[in-house]
Amino acid sequence: MDVFFFGMGYSSRATARALHTLYDPEIPIAGTTRSQEQAESFADSAYRMHVFTGEAPGPTLSEDLRRATHVILSIPPDEHGDAALNQHRADLDAAPNLEWIGYFSTVGVYGDFGGAWVDEDSPTLPVNFRSKQRVLAESAWRAYAEERGVPLFIERLAGIYGPGRSAFDKLREGTARRIVKPGQVFNRIHVADIGAITARAAHEKLAGTFNLADNEPAPPQDLVTYAAKEMGVTPPPEVPFTDAQMTEMARSFYSDNKRVSNKRILAALNTSLLFPTYREGLDSIWTART
Repeated sequence: MDVFFFGMGYSSRATARALHTLYDPEIPIAGTTRSQEQAESFADSAYRMHVFTGEAPGPTLSEDLRRATHVILSIPPDEHGDAALNQHRADLDAAPNLEWIGYFSTVGVYGDFGGAWVDEDSPTLPVNFRSKQRVLAESAWRAYAEERGVPLFIERLAGIYGPGRSAFDKLREGTARRIVKPGQVFNRIHVADIGAITARAAHEKLAGTFNLADNEPAPPQDLVTYAAKEMGVTPPPEVPFTDAQMTEMARSFYSDNKRVSNKRILAALNTSLLFPTYREGLDSIWTART
């Protein structure tokens, strides 16, 4: 394997670590960041980093991309579409050893199902611009993968949390809120599970569209309550959704209510989650704190 990540962010770094831990610490890994400063932050890592803003081809990445056997895409699309496909299609076309493409999408593509369960056969009915762009990007990558004759793994991710990005951090920062909208649930997934599942999918060259969420969709305020109890602090007061002051983006998340099934991906890889619910995930973060 020789792996290239478009967007070496939180989930990509977890996947890179899992590839080295689960399979071979010598797997070559390269990736992109948006600035030279970010690239330099990887100076002590085993990864070869390149600057790619998405607005023009990355000036240094072609050689690593053309050498890749596996390409993983985590840069969100914008109004122009998918940046990697727009700017580096020629390099992908010229990658003779390309064996597999992985794309990080979002469960937001399903839209609102009134709290009902959805799976990969459910229709995509996105309710906001971000999710509509994801549907278009998925279609673009399906067309490209079919043209190249390469397996494509689309991974629709739930809300991502993990060390440094959890209810504990929001409580410490004073930004945690318990907004209560009756019947509302959110889906989430620990970043370590993203890493492990994506690494396994890459190794097995799994193809298809799969959801990745944990086993228990839950009201968002429940995580804050649980984390506050772990920390031994008083949780913030509950605020009815109708009274809550929020940005339009924050409010948009509450317009989308569904329970996302993860059965297909776990069966395809014959595996289970490291953190099947938010409780195990938060417990692990709290135990490992420094």
